[in-house]
Amino acid sequence: MCSPEEEALLQLEEVFSSTLARINSLVLQPLLTAEPSDPQGRECLRLLQQLHRSSQQLWEVTEESLHSLRRRLCHQDSVGLESLLLLCGADRVLRVHVEYIEAYTSCVVVQAFQKAAKKRSEYWRGQRKALRQLLSGVSSEASVGTTLVQALRQPLAHHVQQYVLLLLSLGDTVGERHPTRELVVHAATLFGNLESFMRQALDQATATQALWHALSSRLRDVLCTPARRLLQDSQDIPVTVTPLRAERVLLFDDALVLLQGHSVHTFDLKLVWVDPGQDGCTFDLLTPEEEVSFCSKDPQGRMVWQWKVTQAVCQALRGKKDFPMLGAGLESPEPPTCRCVAYTFRAEGRLCQATYEGEWCRGRPHGKGTLKWPDGRNHVGNFCQGLEHGFGIRLVPQASEDKFDCYKCHWWEGSMCGYGICEYSTDEVYKGYFQAGLRHGFGVLESPPQAPQPCKYTGHWERGQKSGYGIEEDGDRGERYIGMWQADQRHGPGVMVTQAGVCYQGTFQADKMVGPGILLSEDDSLYEGTFTRDLTLVGKGKVTFPNGFTLEGSFGSGPGGGLHTQGLLDTAALPPEPSGTRKRQLGVGAFPAESRWQGVYGPFRDFVRAGCPGDLQEALLGFHVQNSRDLRKSQEYLCCERTQPEDRAGRMEDVLDELLQHREPRALRQCLRKALSNSLHPLGKLLRTLMLTFQATYAGIGANKHLQALAQEEVKQHARELWAAYRGLLQVALQRKGQAPEEDEDTETRDVQVHGLVLPLILPSFYSELFTLYLLLHEREDGLYSQGIAHLSLFPDTKLLEFLDVQKHLWPLKDLTLTTNQRLSLVRDKCFLSATECLQKIITTVDPREKLEVLERTYGEIEATVSRVLGQEHKLPMDDLLPLLIYVVSRAR
Repeated sequence: MCSPEEEALLQLEEVFSSTLARINSLVLQPLLTAEPSDPQGRECLRLLQQLHRSSQQLWEVTEESLHSLRRRLCHQDSVGLESLLLLCGADRVLRVHVEYIEAYTSCVVVQAFQKAAKKRSEYWRGQRKALRQLLSGVSSEASVGTTLVQALRQPLAHHVQQYVLLLLSLGDTVGERHPTRELVVHAATLFGNLESFMRQALDQATATQALWHALSSRLRDVLCTPARRLLQDSQDIPVTVTPLRAERVLLFDDALVLLQGHSVHTFDLKLVWVDPGQDGCTFDLLTPEEEVSFCSKDPQGRMVWQWKVTQAVCQALRGKKDFPMLGAGLESPEPPTCRCVAYTFRAEGRLCQATYEGEWCRGRPHGKGTLKWPDGRNHVGNFCQGLEHGFGIRLVPQASEDKFDCYKCHWWEGSMCGYGICEYSTDEVYKGYFQAGLRHGFGVLESPPQAPQPCKYTGHWERGQKSGYGIEEDGDRGERYIGMWQADQRHGPGVMVTQAGVCYQGTFQADKMVGPGILLSEDDSLYEGTFTRDLTLVGKGKVTFPNGFTLEGSFGSGPGGGLHTQGLLDTAALPPEPSGTRKRQLGVGAFPAESRWQGVYGPFRDFVRAGCPGDLQEALLGFHVQNSRDLRKSQEYLCCERTQPEDRAGRMEDVLDELLQHREPRALRQCLRKALSNSLHPLGKLLRTLMLTFQATYAGIGANKHLQALAQEEVKQHARELWAAYRGLLQVALQRKGQAPEEDEDTETRDVQVHGLVLPLILPSFYSELFTLYLLLHEREDGLYSQGIAHLSLFPDTKLLEFLDVQKHLWPLKDLTLTTNQRLSLVRDKCFLSATECLQKIITTVDPREKLEVLERTYGEIEATVSRVLGQEHKLPMDDLLPLLIYVVSRAR
């Protein structure tokens, strides 16, 4: 059976539905007929339209509730109590009521009813009697505006109050174990909360409307918005604010406002942090640009302000008004310390007018975020306590349209510091290290090949200038400088290599070679003496020609720009050793190998000394990043592909664990081979940077035979440094596991490991350049060898075998009864089919290990051929094998 409470609910819904229909036709629709022309009138009309839509939704949900009640009364046996919309859809019914209350209170705040009523005052005076029929307790003397306010509020308040009473009564009748008991209690609780929420919302709206009425029109224009509500006023509970000395403090649900004379200081509550004070009457507020202190007359006043500010901050961060009411049932919840908000800075300074959007902590950008300036600059990356800190990408627009500089770099307390890649609007690219925003340490600056004066510098920097050891290649002049720099100029010992094969070595000062030096020409002539700044021979000097003749005297510029000399030509000297003349080496002793690339070794040592922290790995060892300039015009570019910090930290642990597990000689070799071949491994990264410096020095123009010794020294030093790097990583791994560190190696043990283990592993990485230098240095010997092979290839088979002293029983043609054509066919198509392939592989293969493997396979094939001819297995000693190999190579040619 249906209870009396259900019948009462049915009557309540019928009355409320009828009342809403009358309010809609009698009040809301007439209010919407006016068409204001002023901005305030249009805003009031918009709010009234919103209230009208909310009223329609409220009427519709009331009709649905009414329908569910009627269906229950008509079919008591088949339709259960849980079918009532007030129970099964209580949350939806509540949401519609809340939307109506918020729309209504917004109209109250800006006095929308009073302003709309003035437009048709005659009409509303004629409707007073009809309006009062909707109300109770309203004086006949009340204004039209007041009557309208009451007409739109009083029926709803009475209706919600009756909801609560009837639902509570229904809860008492259904019993503790009734299946719908929970639904009834839940609905009664919701509408009880709604009653409290409505009272608070109306009180706030009334207080806010009174505030706007009391403020000057200028302040009202600045501060008044329909959705804003006043939560606390310092005129009610006095409070002083320092250092701003505010005359009045207003706390709204979205902002804290300080009035100081004609100035208005507004603080977004989403970016306000409450910091409890040290004494009982004071607390502090932290904001992005201000830190203000609130002081009340007594602890109670301080508690009220601090509590209300804290609640308001929580509410602002949630983005909606508290329900059931501000702070109800909560014991001063603390808002989150870390937040994600957008803010535009106003104070003078480097961030003036810049907009930051991202993570904050205690009033400062902290975490990931984006910073944009009005001039077009923007920075995306990590921040710490308000400063760029960690990896970040900055775009800086240039004067030219669609041109900008892009800095992908690590930052430290607001400045670039650590490894970075910078792509400039000039199409130059810098990859290297920074300190305090300037290039500092090792780096490579390269201009595009199509530039008017293409240039590339690979070396060390100091405070933004080239300083220390470095290599510069001038593609336009076809020159490469290898040596010392100071303040962007060549300064100190250096070697100049030209595309024409001429080499200079001497002392440079202010970008020019001065004083004594040497010059090596392509034909191995050697000049020792002094030069002018444009590398012209001047003063006393000595020329040694390849044939041993010497010319010693004074040199100077002759007529027509030629060379004029006066001295003694000595032709009596014995011809020098050709190999010694050709193999003169430059740079040896001028640049100690251990000091050349400290800018590359240094960051790795720093990383190891710091204990290999994951968050520093990328800043010190570099990162992998896409390099397509086409992406620079899109925001996707700001999310560059690089190793993530959390992945780096995990991988570093794996790297160290692997080193501990592979310390035995055979396992260590395999472990190092794998590490050095992996570009993401610290050792692999270091090796690739060293390869980059090696190619910059000895490839292209630098492929000069007089630099071979310099290159060999460098490779040996790289092997020593890589072994030291491995030892450093191993010590860190032992320390992390709490194990005792290994004892320091003596020089002999270290050299054995360097030359026996590391050098063979890294040599293939440098062999291309080393092989080229070797070929150039031994060009004459190589030519003689080629001539010898060509000469041998002219011999007939029998004569060649005889000339090479091949044992007669090994001659493949001796015992074969074949015609001459058959013999030739056999030789070309059978015996030496793989010999041609062998020779091609030896010529084209760069890696020495692969060359040896080709020779080894060839030796095997020769032995197999001999065994086949002899009809039995036959192992050849080297005395027999070497002549046969020469025979094979000459025939293959």
